[in-house]
Amino acid sequence: MKPAFDPTMQARLEAAGVVAVLVIDRAEDGPPLARALLAGGVDGMELTLRTPAALVALRAIRAAVPEMLAGIGTILVPEQVAQVVEAGGAFGVSPGTNPRVLEAAVKAGLSFAPGIAVPSDVERALEFGCKLLKFFPAEASGGLAFLKAMSAPYAHLGVKYMPLGGLTEKNMASYLADPSIAALGGSWLAPRDLIQKQDWASITARAAAARAIVTATRAAAAKG
Repeated sequence: MKPAFDPTMQARLEAAGVVAVLVIDRAEDGPPLARALLAGGVDGMELTLRTPAALVALRAIRAAVPEMLAGIGTILVPEQVAQVVEAGGAFGVSPGTNPRVLEAAVKAGLSFAPGIAVPSDVERALEFGCKLLKFFPAEASGGLAFLKAMSAPYAHLGVKYMPLGGLTEKNMASYLADPSIAALGGSWLAPRDLIQKQDWASITARAAAARAIVTATRAAAAKG
């Protein structure tokens, strides 16, 4: 079975260290939002399917800001997999491990990171070749300490995680220092209200602050 997440794309997400997770209400805000994140050093974004604007915004970003790695999250049903592929999504993410959604993603060749919270979720995801997994909701589920304990039996398989939920600038470094963490999902980088206000400067500042933490944390880890 070929990898469920393109290795080159995963390497890019790991290099970024943080992916902006977004709720967007107006599709026209997509390109300036992407540019604001890029200006702060964040080149990966996940537009959640919580509003009708997400897929339209994705198309606009793909056309106007092709250097942004733009995917779609909150994929809940198989039909949405086809919609994401048609819209040009670089990757897909779901909050859980719905087997029908996973099967559709594998068949469509869409790089996919399903959501996991307990060992049974991990094993279900592994059955579909998924080794990049979204740990959600991270802090509410027990945080990094829980993830370390829960993921230990699968470490030898090369599984990596993208935590999301309750992460902020204050606690992101502890996650990033763990070798099992590929990248973080950052919903705080561009909150819905800042997007609605089109406050691109604040979003750039938040992205830059997160990027600085990624750089500093990984530099410290490399020194041992």
